[in-house]
Amino acid sequence: MGREISTIMKLNLALPKKSLDLIYMRNVTHYLPDRAKYFRNLADFLKPKDKIAIIEYKKGGRFSFHRMVGHYVPTETLMKEMEEAGYTLEKDFDFLPEQSFTIFSLKNVENKKNC
Repeated sequence: MGREISTIMKLNLALPKKSLDLIYMRNVTHYLPDRAKYFRNLADFLKPKDKIAIIEYKKGGRFSFHRMVGHYVPTETLMKEMEEAGYTLEKDFDFLPEQSFTIFSLKNVENKKNC
């Protein structure tokens, strides 16, 4: 029983609907101009009970490189945008020193029925 892992690096995906088990993003959400819209579009490809895992830089200290160049998204901002996009926070981890680690799932009737 094998698993196929693909790296997808574009906005318009040529994938079957409801075909992804997991969407994993690491240190990329700060590059997305309209994150809520982007994640709304990704919902079409995610299976109803499956997740989006996001690791993103925290703001950091006064002289943090990530802070100085704007390569971070505050966790509160990410949670608000994911809520707007139709997701709910499943888990929020705090073991990474410079990054947040959050896991989201779709908020919908089918997902709630299967929990």
